[in-house]
Amino acid sequence: MKFYGIINVKIYLESMDKAVEIMVVNREELKRLIDQIPEQDALQVYDFIGYLNMKREKDDASSLDISALSEDPDLIRQVQHSREDREQGRMYGREGGLEYLQAKVKEFENGQNI
Repeated sequence: MKFYGIINVKIYLESMDKAVEIMVVNREELKRLIDQIPEQDALQVYDFIGYLNMKREKDDASSLDISALSEDPDLIRQVQHSREDREQGRMYGREGGLEYLQAKVKEFENGQNI
């Protein structure tokens, strides 16, 4: 049985070497193709690369270590502060937040303490 395992590993490693080799060639081909893109199409390529980066970041975010976050003292403090704000009525909707900021701007303009 171990003999088959070694063959599988060897095939797997050979496949990985081949995949890496193909990947390098594809990157070089991709660079060549990008250099040949007409200027009017460059924005679409740029947007697509941005989309791919955003997708990768989203995938990375979905694999966050929730247990580590639940033990982060800064995050816990922020959540507790947010709960206190909500309980004390310091949470504002869109209109309430705008009114609050306008009042603070007026206080600042009048030289009052913020």
